[in-house]
Parts: sequence; structure tokens; C-alpha cells
Amino acid sequence: MSLKDRIHHESMKLFSTKGYLNTSISDIMEAAETSKGGFYNHFESKDDLFYEVLSIAQCIWRKKVLFGLDEIDSPIEKIKKILINYRDRYLKDYENFPGGCIFVTFSVELDDQRPDLMNEVAQGFMGLKRMVKNLLEEGKEKGELRTDIDTDRATEMIFSGMIGASVLFGVEKSDDTLNQSINSLILYLDGLSPAGTLADLNVEDQLLEI
Repeated sequence: MSLKDRIHHESMKLFSTKGYLNTSISDIMEAAETSKGGFYNHFESKDDLFYEVLSIAQCIWRKKVLFGLDEIDSPIEKIKKILINYRDRYLKDYENFPGGCIFVTFSVELDDQRPDLMNEVAQGFMGLKRMVKNLLEEGKEKGELRTDIDTDRATEMIFSGMIGASVLFGVEKSDDTLNQSINSLILYLDGLSPAGTLADLNVEDQLLEI
């Protein structure tokens, strides 16, 4: 691994555990076993490093969360696969993100103090919402969802549930809690089908409590 790659990797781990603002360049140099000269030979500033690490983290997210989607025809089953991958392949990626979802960590600390950086993170959240909504719309057109389903509301429920699952897992590190959170989202999706009813499952109320 090159020095630049090592700085990327160690910074990503630190950002996921301590946050961007609480991680100093000295912390990064120590973790990457380099000097100030070694750091600034590859990055003009800490912000410069942030953008590169964010891009790498987004690539890892796509690789892990979207894994296997091309093999699935059903739009709703694709969403379920996203949820399962998010649980099993992304949130449990301790090698890259020992502190949990790096995007959630960024969103908590950067929203007020560094809105310029937060805007870059928010673009990724909006992309996830668009993908989920498009799949819901496609599923509705194919008859996999009831015709009365509000896909905007369903998108927000799924997105909020994913973020909530990430936050809880980051705090508790409990596989049982994580499984319950993701399973609730899958049950919620089942309740949107023509054969299912939210009244029978009471899933939406459960999700609002997460």
C-alpha cells in the first residue's frame, strides 16, 4: 500500500470513529506512520483529504450495498437486497469503518459547523433516496405495490429506517438490534404489496419508534 493509500485508509477509519472535526492532522500522521512532509506531499490541506476520503467511502458503499442487484429483476426485491447488503456487507465493515457509517458521523458533526462539507455528504443521501424512490415507482408500475401507496412517504420511511439502524448499531454494536431494524424495514415493504396491509403488520408504528 502506498503512503497516499495508507493515509486515505487510516483517515477513513479515524473519521468514522472520531469524526472529521475531532481528527487532527497529527492523529492522521501517527496512524499512517508518516511525517508532516509526507502528508503535505500528497494533500494540500485536511479538507483536500476529506473530499478524497469521501469519494473513496462512497465507492466502497456502492460496491458493498449494490452487490448482486444486477441479478434481481424485481424492483422491490432489489430494495430488500439493498437493505440486507447494508446490514451485512456495509455496516459490519469494521476494516474500513470501525466506528460505523461514516456518512452518518459526518452528517451529525458537519451540519452546523461545516455546511460546505456537509453539502457533499448530503448529495449521497439524496442519491440513495432517488434510487429507492425510482425502485418503488417501478415496483408500483409492475403491480408489486398497492396503487394507493405514496412512494414519497415510503421512500422517507425506508431512508429514515436505514439511518436509524445505522445510529443504533453504532451506539449499541448489537447484531440483534440491527437485525430487528432491517427486518422491520423488510416487513414494511411486504406490507406495501397488494397481498399485505400495514394495519395487519403494525410495522410503520414500529419504524417510527426506531
